[in-house]
Amino acid sequence: MANLKKFLAENEQLIHSKMKKVESHVQRQIDNWVQNTILIEECDIPFKYKRQKKYKSLQGARVDIIYYPSHEDIAGISFDYMKVIKINLS
Repeated sequence: MANLKKFLAENEQLIHSKMKKVESHVQRQIDNWVQNTILIEECDIPFKYKRQKKYKSLQGARVDIIYYPSHEDIAGISFDYMKVIKINLS
């Protein structure tokens, strides 16, 4: 727990959320990585992270997430999303 507090203090832009319910979880293969996108209950912005292998579906699960806001441009349109640094089942 002390390491987590120190990590968050050193990186001011990081946000730590606990016990958030996952509404949707999509996994798709991109090159050698699996791109994971989750939607959190009562939040309109998707959360994205990558893994090397597919993982069990998190839909309906409660998770603890460390993330920061980001955006990407696709075809000249800017989309906001949350870049996940760490995700754990609660």
